[in-house]
Amino acid sequence: MTLTTQSLVDQMKAANRAARQLASTPSEAKNAALVAIADSIESNCQSILRANEQDLEVATLNGLDLHLLDRMTLNNLRVKAMAGAARDIAELEDPIGEVLEERIRPNGLNIQRVRVPLGVIGVIYESRPNVTIDIATLCLKSGNGVVLRGGKECITTNTVLAGIVKDSIESVGISREAVQFIETTDRSIVEEMLEMDDLIDLMIPRGGAELVYFVGQNAKMPAITGGVGVCHTYVDAEANVDQAVKIVVNAKTQRPTVCNAMDTVLVHQNVAREYLPKLATELGIRDVELRADSRAMSILDALAGGTKVVPAQDEDFGMEFLALIASVKIVDSMDDAMEHIAEYGSKHSEAIVSENSETTERFLTEVDSAAVFANTSTYFNDGAQFGLGAEVAVSTNKLHARGPMGLKEITTYKWKVRGDGQVRT
Repeated sequence: MTLTTQSLVDQMKAANRAARQLASTPSEAKNAALVAIADSIESNCQSILRANEQDLEVATLNGLDLHLLDRMTLNNLRVKAMAGAARDIAELEDPIGEVLEERIRPNGLNIQRVRVPLGVIGVIYESRPNVTIDIATLCLKSGNGVVLRGGKECITTNTVLAGIVKDSIESVGISREAVQFIETTDRSIVEEMLEMDDLIDLMIPRGGAELVYFVGQNAKMPAITGGVGVCHTYVDAEANVDQAVKIVVNAKTQRPTVCNAMDTVLVHQNVAREYLPKLATELGIRDVELRADSRAMSILDALAGGTKVVPAQDEDFGMEFLALIASVKIVDSMDDAMEHIAEYGSKHSEAIVSENSETTERFLTEVDSAAVFANTSTYFNDGAQFGLGAEVAVSTNKLHARGPMGLKEITTYKWKVRGDGQVRT
């Protein structure tokens, strides 16, 4: 066993020891820790931004993709948002100790099913430094220890943020060992973590499809292996056209580098000639490239102006672009739209725009996705927007948790059985 491996094992064991203590820590102490984290983030804002500038300089020199650069970039507003998320989580009800059900059996036994922490959660993530804060604070509030392994592109920023978390929780009497940060960027560490099912109870990858697939194939412990977003918006024959333009523009352009950004717009043939020119004009102003199927191309190709429209290739459908690119397809019916989504979607976020309530309810019921939206943007698929404070991941799995994973999604339960001398015959 190498020294690096032994050090990793020591960190995992320390996280487990701290997690056992954290499981019974009162809500008031956990909330105080979260507020201390928020205060420290704000007071150390300039130090965080300086560290982030160092990471961005190295990443730019190394030719990191633009969508990754955007994800790792911090500014005053984003730092403030991290602090705000910590305070929001402090305000949420503590799920630990919740009695999920209770019954008295005929023999007098009192049986309860009670919510408890999972234990230790491992997180392997890329690019986004807010993940360090979001996951650490959610794990603390839910009584879980956490082991964080961020990517090399943001190692300086994440090291500073992890230090802030550890110092803050220690200042209110919670063991700093509850939050472990892997400072080495050696990629072999990831493989070693995935072998440690005796020390990590759940593994969460946060990053691109390659990372998610690798963790899914190699983790010995349960893993949340969804989260890649290939997101659609279907514009129905009975859509409010102007509203549909606004919704799609928001879903595509508000933050195109994240997993809930729209990738494909499906347009009913009855509104395509009215809708597509309006949409293309608005997206063109925002430098979006449209990749259109042949029917959409026949409408959009005649447009004058700055909108870039090119013929779609087969691979443009089912693609998570993470950029100012969207594919466009005209469909004959909602059934055709749902068939397309079933074939090309990733079960992350799907939306319909329609003023027909029966149509929207059928879409919401029949489309198989972690989150489905009617007359609003897929960009809302987010833990904070759903009232969860933040998220450890957006899961496209169907077991255990689906969609934005907040406090309750990183808990489990135990049975508490109280008797008065009963024995089983």
